[in-house]
Amino acid sequence: MKTTVEIADPLLREAKRAAARDGTTVRALIEHGLRRVLEERRKPGRFRLRDASVRGRGLQPGLEGASWARIRELIYEGRGG
Repeated sequence: MKTTVEIADPLLREAKRAAARDGTTVRALIEHGLRRVLEERRKPGRFRLRDASVRGRGLQPGLEGASWARIRELIYEGRGG
């Protein structure tokens, strides 16, 4: 399909140089770029884990450098776990 797209002159000049250097066409560059943008928009947003820290103070004193096994022991201590 043919269409008309207005592109800034400096960008078009750069695209023409890149196309010539790569042995391709400006059309191919535009199609490739458009495919990448559309694919990126289809991807779900980046997952962000909410900050669930308590008062933002990190680990309790004395647990810095403790193994996960030790931390788990303390979490379940006295709870039958």
